[in-house]
Amino acid sequence: MPVEDILSSRGRIRLLKILCEKGELNISELAKRAELNHTTAISHLKSLQKAGLVEEKRFGRIRIFKINEDDPRVKALKNLFKVFEEYESKEDSA
Repeated sequence: MPVEDILSSRGRIRLLKILCEKGELNISELAKRAELNHTTAISHLKSLQKAGLVEEKRFGRIRIFKINEDDPRVKALKNLFKVFEEYESKEDSA
């Protein structure tokens, strides 16, 4: 999936940020934190999974999604999110 497709959706970006911070969460908690409905969250997560950025684990009916720490793009995204958070913090304190 091209970077334009990944970063063109606020929902995907929110899900990635949450997973970068938390590591892994179940689908209900992810949807809640990203303020997305369940169907939309699943759709975005499937796209991110297909791109190799997210992995899914199943325990019966429970679906846990986690960030793929082995993917160098994930490391780059984590750095990008960190830089933006630092910049926003500086703006807020000014």
